[in-house]
Amino acid sequence: MSKLVPCMWFNGDAEDAAKFYVSLVPNSEITHVQRNVSDGPSGKEGSVLVVEFTVAGQPLVALNGGMKMEYTHAISLMIHCDDQAQVDSVWNAFLAHGGKEEQCGWLRDRWGVAWQVVPKVMFEFLSSPDKAAAARAMQAMMKMVKLDVDVLRRAFEGKSAA
Repeated sequence: MSKLVPCMWFNGDAEDAAKFYVSLVPNSEITHVQRNVSDGPSGKEGSVLVVEFTVAGQPLVALNGGMKMEYTHAISLMIHCDDQAQVDSVWNAFLAHGGKEEQCGWLRDRWGVAWQVVPKVMFEFLSSPDKAAAARAMQAMMKMVKLDVDVLRRAFEGKSAA
């Protein structure tokens, strides 16, 4: 059976990145490390070429491509968090390991990969049949850096932020 697996490009630190990513959330693990069988653009014989891993059950591949490549916002990885505690834990882990905050729940990890750290309840708010409530939640989100479930809920419910 075919499977779509995103491949992330790194310059010699694919294994470090994969180890960090699997530390973020449950149901994450490194499943295979492929080493270079000979010297080449991606490294010396025996160095890491490819790391296969999962984050929250999603298969990913990290490739040591042999040169630095820049990531853009054209693609990002989203972590659906169960609650504010998980949002805080994941967010703080990224920052503690060289990440940079952006806005609306987005940040960049130390390798430049764009991530969205989003509480699952945000999707419930945005898909609500109450369009005014959904719009209030969206407007609240647009003012945030790290997403705050309580503030989003109050906005959704039409309650002041007091």
